[in-house]
Amino acid sequence: MEWSERYGLGIARMDETHREFIAFCNELTAAAPEDFLARLDAFIEHTAAHFEQENRWMEAVNFPACHHAEHDRVLDVMNDVRRRVEKGDAFLGRRLLEELPPWFDNHVDTMDAALAFHLKEIGFDTETGALPESKSACGAQGAPFVSGGPAMC
Repeated sequence: MEWSERYGLGIARMDETHREFIAFCNELTAAAPEDFLARLDAFIEHTAAHFEQENRWMEAVNFPACHHAEHDRVLDVMNDVRRRVEKGDAFLGRRLLEELPPWFDNHVDTMDAALAFHLKEIGFDTETGALPESKSACGAQGAPFVSGGPAMC
């Protein structure tokens, strides 16, 4: 995988975390067999922190839960693959690395783009976790997200 500006969503912390995700994925792809499990562990740890960061933001602004659920599913798969790699199934570990790039492309283009749009629209500060005084977590229309943005779920 290679970082490209198409992944840039205009939220510095999100964009940096996505750059790191790509770097971890690439390091795992290049890992020697004897280093694969340790690198997979580091990648899973990073991914869990990445998803938790976004999950905190979504909870703070009452964002639709389908995005959080997808994070949970991906982590479940990564942890299952990790257990299987530990038991000797290197093929499944490498297969995960084939599946993550198209998943990541789609996730950034849809769910993360919708979240970034919403956070910017309501003025949510990802550094402090705060909304401007003039906005509620539900936006001006009282809905959990501002209409007119990217498709949600």
